[in-house]
Amino acid sequence: MPIYHAPIDDMRFILNDVFNASEFWQQVPALEHVDSDTVDMILEAMAKFATTTLLPLNRTGDEEGAQYLGDGKVKTPAGFAEAFHEYAEGGWIGLGGDMEYGGQGMPKMVTMLAEEMVFTTNQSFALYPNLSGGAAMCLLNAGSDEQKQTYLEKIYSGEWSGTMCLTEPHAGTDLGIIKTRAVPNDDGSYALTGTKIFITAGEHDLTQNIIHLVLAKTPNAPAGSKGISLFIVPKFLVNADSSLGERNSLACGSIEHKMGIKASATCVMNFDGAKGWMIGEENTGLASMFIMMNYERLTMGLQGIGGTELAYQNAALYANDRVQGRADHGTQDPNKPSDIPVNYADPIVHHADVRRMLLNAKAVSEASRCFAMYVAKQLDIYKFSPDKAAKKAAADRVALLTPVSKAFLTDRALEATIDCQQVFGGHGYIREWGMEQIVRDTRISQIYEGTNGIQSLDLLGRKVAKNGGAFVETYLAEMRDFAQTMQANHAVKQAILTSADTLADLTQNVLEQIQHKPDAINGCAVDYLAAFGYVSFAYMFGLMVEAAHGKAGEFYANKAKLADYFVARMLPRLQGHVAMVKAGTDPIMAFDNGYFAQEA
Repeated sequence: MPIYHAPIDDMRFILNDVFNASEFWQQVPALEHVDSDTVDMILEAMAKFATTTLLPLNRTGDEEGAQYLGDGKVKTPAGFAEAFHEYAEGGWIGLGGDMEYGGQGMPKMVTMLAEEMVFTTNQSFALYPNLSGGAAMCLLNAGSDEQKQTYLEKIYSGEWSGTMCLTEPHAGTDLGIIKTRAVPNDDGSYALTGTKIFITAGEHDLTQNIIHLVLAKTPNAPAGSKGISLFIVPKFLVNADSSLGERNSLACGSIEHKMGIKASATCVMNFDGAKGWMIGEENTGLASMFIMMNYERLTMGLQGIGGTELAYQNAALYANDRVQGRADHGTQDPNKPSDIPVNYADPIVHHADVRRMLLNAKAVSEASRCFAMYVAKQLDIYKFSPDKAAKKAAADRVALLTPVSKAFLTDRALEATIDCQQVFGGHGYIREWGMEQIVRDTRISQIYEGTNGIQSLDLLGRKVAKNGGAFVETYLAEMRDFAQTMQANHAVKQAILTSADTLADLTQNVLEQIQHKPDAINGCAVDYLAAFGYVSFAYMFGLMVEAAHGKAGEFYANKAKLADYFVARMLPRLQGHVAMVKAGTDPIMAFDNGYFAQEA
């Protein structure tokens, strides 16, 4: 079974040294209840729970999987129900929840670290409470007072759970063509009829009730996405005293048989005149749902960090234990005998290519965590700051970086987990070592909550082209201001300045391409997002180098060394993505459609 040691020191470094969390919390009245001692206890408690409870269930859950029992019933793997109840009783579901409804009111800067540990040790398990958190956020922001009173406390406590029901068999990204219908009832409720697919945690045996948030169209609704409304559709109807009433007319029809996250129930949900209640105004459902969707997109970046961290830790352990070949460089084992026996071999960690793979993963893990914390702080400023200008700036920054958080972090995560699997050689392909499961589980993070191609289109189309690059300009200005005031004498300083100029030039080039050929966005968005991500990682390494500057000890020295590695061995990829963006769409669109047709 894979091992895991929660990287608490790295987390504290990012939280305290890089982002000065305590100072920020004390400057914001709504966060005065948060202090470093409490946060330390939270991190230590989650580290224990994740390591002792969730990690042992990771492989057994993968092997057993969620099971569809027929008649709409789903069984989670052995141990999951007990773990979920322990998780709920620990207050983890409501950790960031609104205190008025029983939540603990912790900022995203704290909850993201707890979520990372859950995703690291058991990606399948993490999805059950994660959907509840997203549903609660949607209700808190878009629901009526009555809806908040009815549902939030029960969701925060873990007695009830939540889902989001968007996708239909014929409608994935293009939600404007959904067929689920919501017909008004005489009592103010609606009767919902339709089928939703790929519904994570749509049915399970972990909670008493499941609260589905369902996108549907009312009669005579406008065509397209403008006609979508959002509804609360509980598995069991809720009485006035919050007790559970009769079963609603909805059911799970089946669960998907997946490549990974097999212990997470991914359901087909059938609504047959199910009773539901509208959230917000009619035809505003997509905007309300995107409150939850954007939360999930940011969280998928944390899933990527989790997969990377678990893969790295186990690959590093293996590389130190596995002996193979002789290393003819200055890093060989100092305990190697001077008179080397014929059968002597070095641990493979001494081989440069193995180190390359490990350092790729380590650089991705640390830069991703720093980037996620950067976005988390912006979210906290937007949510808690009394300064309207600061809130507006934070909202703009979150809008710009949300697709990057989801896509770049998960793209790099899959690459990192495969590198770590490769460290094991043939053993990495065998189930017993656990590495192939990490790769399989992490793969989904690039796909759901809007594929990474869709995230790239969102970044370039909505967050860059729509405002003429204004959001990018302010982000790059912040990078340049930081780099120019750095005290640390490190190569990353110039790397930030140079790469910021590169991204500014690339952004202008893309905007010019789009003026002449609007569809150019489709051909270059993925590479533009990748370029954006590498520039952002350079900034993150700069923040970490500066935070470590002047502090004694190997821990801080290694932050600078890892930044050296990133600048020398990973940041050069930026130029490849720049070249592909500037090549335009002509090489892509040069083929006739018939080229892709398959003969019968």
